[in-house]
Amino acid sequence: MSFAYFPHTDEDIRQMLDRIGVKTLDDLYADVPAEVRYTKEFELPDSMSEIELRQKFEELDRKNKQLTVFCGAGAYDHYAPAVIPALTARSEYLTAYTPYQAEISQGTLRYIFEYQSMITELTGMDCTNASMYDGPTAAAEAMLMAMAATKKKTRVLLADTLLPQVKEVVKTYAKYHGVEIGYIAHKDGNTDVEALKQELATGDVAGALIPSLNRFGIIEDLSGMADALHAVKALLMVYADPSALAVIKTPGAWNADIACGDAQTLGLPLQFGGPYVGYLACRKDLVRKLPGRIVGATHDVDGKRAFVLTLQAREQHIRREKANSNICSNQSLMALYITIYLSLMGPEGMRQVNELAYGGAHYLHDELIATGLFEDVFDRPFLKEFVVKSKIPADKLQQALLDGGFLAALETEEGYVSFCVTEKRTREEIDRMLSIIKRLKP
Repeated sequence: MSFAYFPHTDEDIRQMLDRIGVKTLDDLYADVPAEVRYTKEFELPDSMSEIELRQKFEELDRKNKQLTVFCGAGAYDHYAPAVIPALTARSEYLTAYTPYQAEISQGTLRYIFEYQSMITELTGMDCTNASMYDGPTAAAEAMLMAMAATKKKTRVLLADTLLPQVKEVVKTYAKYHGVEIGYIAHKDGNTDVEALKQELATGDVAGALIPSLNRFGIIEDLSGMADALHAVKALLMVYADPSALAVIKTPGAWNADIACGDAQTLGLPLQFGGPYVGYLACRKDLVRKLPGRIVGATHDVDGKRAFVLTLQAREQHIRREKANSNICSNQSLMALYITIYLSLMGPEGMRQVNELAYGGAHYLHDELIATGLFEDVFDRPFLKEFVVKSKIPADKLQQALLDGGFLAALETEEGYVSFCVTEKRTREEIDRMLSIIKRLKP
């Protein structure tokens, strides 16, 4: 069948099929079992007018149940000002890809430069790239950086308090790079520095990845961890929520070597799992191990400010076998999104976001405990997310909340339930959810 916008003629197709030794296009699928092939007509609707099509999609949309989100675990329902999608939808941004030609890519280079400047300010690190696919892959790249920087070491340690999806992705990368993974136990919800030292005593450790805000919602105390790692020439990698870094101690302040995480918390909306954007930052002396690109500011021959690709440690272009990483950079549209968000919010706005989340989370926590249906698990500081022990079975609790229009009470591997409150959640929403919970019985 020929299509108006397909460039290949019947003769082109015949020559290609001859070259690979098959007679028809159907032969390309000969290894697909016949029983799994779909041979019927597709149930496609008849053509519609624009009005009919809009009505059809509105009808489909009404089937979706809109839930009020009180879950976190790596995906957070933060507010995004309306100006962000309006700006990022402009054609010059949507169609821009990679700034290989600096002289015609000044706009792209500038917002990447601004993104990098803001991420380094938030993390307290010297430099950052632009950017990564998501938080878990950024963590995996941090692990590979630690292996490349320390040389000949074979082990990387993961804190047990990391998000499950972060641990799983890092484990997958480690398996295919010959890296051995060890784990650091927690004590009362905080990564245990003594457990870290015991693991280091066994030797051969390139680095340890430890969260800033952990999977229990706890603000981790990383005291003594950088010193313990540096004493054996290993690196401290901190997995941090960049939104929270506006109000809590930064990886740089903890003397970390590498910081990574998911910048979805900087306004990216929840939409069926993506797109997200990971960040990866480090000390200056590790910059050549950093995958992706770094944009710098300079001056042109006329003395005007200009932006350039200062460093592109991407050996995958020409020497794949020697590359520290073969991951390509995240589509920088997401980096632009973050840049606009941070520009609009500013330091004061970021503090307010966290203050609202903190107030709502602590109010919900205290009210849940007051019902007598929940018990505290850890006596540790938390920001916007926390876990409690529920006397109501988790599945029963979740179903009751779903029926009431809430997505909440995510169950952890230990059997606790977690709640998260962002600046979007109102006191009225919290009270409405509490009224449902109070009607339940253990």
